[in-house]
Amino acid sequence: MESFEGRATVITGGANGIGFATAKEFGRRGARVMLGDIDQAALDGAVAVLRADGVDAHGVVCDVRKLDAVTNLADEAFRVFGDVHVVFNNAGIAYAGPIVETSHDDWRFVVDVDLWGPIHGVEAFLPRLREQGGDRHIMFTSSFAGMVGNAYLGPYSVAKFGVVALAEGLSRELKAEGIGVSVLCPMIVETNINANSLRNRPKDLRNPDHTDQPPDIEAGSMVGSVIPPDEVGRRVVRAIDRNDFYVLTHPEQREILGRRARKQDKMFEPDVW
Repeated sequence: MESFEGRATVITGGANGIGFATAKEFGRRGARVMLGDIDQAALDGAVAVLRADGVDAHGVVCDVRKLDAVTNLADEAFRVFGDVHVVFNNAGIAYAGPIVETSHDDWRFVVDVDLWGPIHGVEAFLPRLREQGGDRHIMFTSSFAGMVGNAYLGPYSVAKFGVVALAEGLSRELKAEGIGVSVLCPMIVETNINANSLRNRPKDLRNPDHTDQPPDIEAGSMVGSVIPPDEVGRRVVRAIDRNDFYVLTHPEQREILGRRARKQDKMFEPDVW
């Protein structure tokens, strides 16, 4: 995109962490912003901060597990802005624990938010973006756990791998229409995702047989440096500006991805093949 001035952006999970950091960066560049978030109080606070900085900001309570909620977010965005130029499917929750100890409700909660949430974003926004024309971009938040599976992050990795697959498929399908697609795959970012995941877990998906504890995503062995969300927000906006597909955040990722690629390539050596 040549400029974000006056462009309309929609960000789910926008009241905290990466979503809010990205909203601030968009606002700094002159974009109009609509935040969707499940937490009304946090949403109101985030919108107030953006408006105090002179950003044309709006908020809509949105539970991305529900298609009608995401559709309502899209309705409001197009009603308020007329056109929407960037949709950032960012809302997500954390989960960590051995797969063998993962309950059915654990699986449902993680997959409902981390995979169905982005799918609902596509269902609610993409048909209107296609009709609209002009500069358009869809961004997804996955995770480095969506590129390399990790111990104790089973459901989280399953959902996040699905988000990468969704983004890769869309990128190929939409290229001819001029709709950009990107996927963010960070390692550890300094956010409250662990505590927020427990607080925002619906009562019908809480485990009745034990006390739920905040998931320690770092214990899932995504070990590396910790970066601030503002740095990730800058990288997200830069990627949209440049139409990058993969958005990686940590230098440690390069060696890990290289090892994975070398293991795959080795299977084509003559003595293996």
